[in-house]
Amino acid sequence: MVFSSNIFLFAFLPLTLFFYFLLPKKLATKNVRNAVLLIASLLFYAWGEMHYLWLLLLSITANYFFGIAIYNSKKPSLKKRVDDRVSDQTGDLKLALNPPALRATSFFKGDFVVIGFAITFNLALLGYFKYSNFLIENLNQLFSLQITNKKISLPIGISFFTFHAISYLIDIYRRKCRPQKNIFDLALYIAFFPQLIAGPIVRYNFIEKYLTKRSHNFFATTYGIRRFIIGLGKKVIIANPLGEFADVIFSSPLTEINSPLAWAGLVCYTLQIYFDFSGYSDMAVGLARMFGFKFPENFNYPYISRSIKEFWRRWHMSLSAWFRDYVYIPLGGNRVSITRQYFNLVLVFFLCGLWHGASWNFIIWGMFHGVFLVFERLKVGQNFLDFMPKIMQNFYAIFVVMIGWVFFRSPDLTHSIGFLKTMFLGNEIAAISNDVARLMRSHFIWMSFILALIGFSPLMKKLVQKFSKNRIFMLSFDAALIAILVLSLTRLSAATHNPFIYFQF
Repeated sequence: MVFSSNIFLFAFLPLTLFFYFLLPKKLATKNVRNAVLLIASLLFYAWGEMHYLWLLLLSITANYFFGIAIYNSKKPSLKKRVDDRVSDQTGDLKLALNPPALRATSFFKGDFVVIGFAITFNLALLGYFKYSNFLIENLNQLFSLQITNKKISLPIGISFFTFHAISYLIDIYRRKCRPQKNIFDLALYIAFFPQLIAGPIVRYNFIEKYLTKRSHNFFATTYGIRRFIIGLGKKVIIANPLGEFADVIFSSPLTEINSPLAWAGLVCYTLQIYFDFSGYSDMAVGLARMFGFKFPENFNYPYISRSIKEFWRRWHMSLSAWFRDYVYIPLGGNRVSITRQYFNLVLVFFLCGLWHGASWNFIIWGMFHGVFLVFERLKVGQNFLDFMPKIMQNFYAIFVVMIGWVFFRSPDLTHSIGFLKTMFLGNEIAAISNDVARLMRSHFIWMSFILALIGFSPLMKKLVQKFSKNRIFMLSFDAALIAILVLSLTRLSAATHNPFIYFQF
């Protein structure tokens, strides 16, 4: 079940809202409402992965006890100081670390062993289900072995709920929060359906207060509905049509496409993946707001970036922050030598690529970005960027990102290299295929392309903010949203649904 499907839009979401908001007054407590959301979230996951529901429940149960064990492994005097410190925290993201003197004396062997075992357990689950096939295939090829490959299927959302669990455990270890004593509230944090399958990756200390106390009001609900419709429109009206064209180009034999077609397919995919994933994030943020939760933003118009460094501050921001806080900084961050910083950057993006998928294409995509981040830190890279006008800096960033998307989208490394050769060296073809010609004549695809060019910049957002107090403008805006909703539902009923790209991770 996905957000842009008829079963979700016409059955699951209305029923969940009905049971959540129309509870009798005596039953409309935090615990009951959390129970409604937890049951709905487990049903949501079971609809698409019933045979892996046990894995999600195992992760929740194990990490519940891991969290308590990590907390209890601290010395009693330190636990009191942890409690006092956590009690003093008020901001969502202002949970600061203890002073350096306390940090230096806070960890002892038992504490470290417990967190080490807990993280190993989570990574082992992720590794077995996501990377076993990849590892066996490469071992067989590299050493001419014949290890039987059982072709383990990938549970949907495993990368996301595993990262949620790990961040929860590490934050307890770092004394940013206490463990959740109510296993059902922890289950809701990990399994909450808006972010369960494809994020954003929400830190426990960001969402903890909403698990115990949250408000519901007309403004938040209407904002959530508007945000959900915007995300639905991004997915159905923009991403799906552009994805249809990109799929035809990338699935065609390389001998049947020329340089202009290769570039056109890549441009469409570049726009598709942004509107697909940012559309999902908009829907997740909107759904959460309907139920009284506030999620962090996951995208901030990444295609207006003027460097790869800026791109990663704007693209999939929750993942970038996760790798920064839980991998890059523990490796030394910017406190180590320059050479070590460069190594750490490439290593982090190697892991980022591997996180996206068990494929050499994803690994190369990640390291490709890591290399350019190192380049931009070098003196020659800084001079290169400073020398260019701002518009050229933007072209540079988009160009690098698009070349990276070739590896991200292609089925294998051979296809990636061949596709790049076709883009830059050209290829003579007898004629354009019927499928490509049909799509090139599609008025809807051209409309989607124009909307994408308008929508990847913050222009519309600035207009809404500027005229948000103008009743006529807001009425027009809401009328446009109704039109987007009607068109999206019409398209969903008439066409084959395209799953979200990030569901595969």
